[in-house]
Amino acid sequence: MQLLDEIAAPDMLSKYSLHYPCRGREPIKAFITDFRAAFPDLNFWCTANLIAEGDYVVGQWEGGGTHTGPEFSDFTVGGLPTATGRKMHFSGTSVLKVVNGQILEEIGYDDGVTALTQLSLITPEQKIS
Repeated sequence: MQLLDEIAAPDMLSKYSLHYPCRGREPIKAFITDFRAAFPDLNFWCTANLIAEGDYVVGQWEGGGTHTGPEFSDFTVGGLPTATGRKMHFSGTSVLKVVNGQILEEIGYDDGVTALTQLSLITPEQKIS
């Protein structure tokens, strides 16, 4: 987590559709710690070259993991009890605002519906014939 202290502004905002927004290094560290504990194999990777323009960096990614850890309640639609074994794999785009060499904002546009469906936190509507 020392890296976060170096690259994140003290009042950094992290916001994705799957989770409640976090502001500040310590809340972001707590979120990362809890998310990785709940999904120990959590992994994300870039799927395209990064694009940088002015104060902004944009990247496309995929990621996912298996919920084998403790309960996790930071999803905006509910939480998971301990070790459900449910897997998620989804994609997204992150937009970083970098000021004075530190990330001020991380705004993510993720396919939260896919992840939440895979985790059984939401169910797809039935087609009407």
